[in-house]
Amino acid sequence: MATDNEIQYAIMNGINFGGQKKAKKEDPNKVKTKARKKGYQTGAHGSGAAKHKAEIRQRVKSRASQQRH
Repeated sequence: MATDNEIQYAIMNGINFGGQKKAKKEDPNKVKTKARKKGYQTGAHGSGAAKHKAEIRQRVKSRASQQRH
């Protein structure tokens, strides 16, 4: 059974049923998805597939129907 001090603490501060959050050790410069990095999107890292996709994106972007007026 809980002591009087524990009961008093629970009344004053509430009860937390969730576990304690663990601190994540992540590199702040790390990008979660490689596709979001500009170098990967433009194919600068040397991938032929990425260069081809970047070329297609550029052609789509330069179409008259895609231009903002």
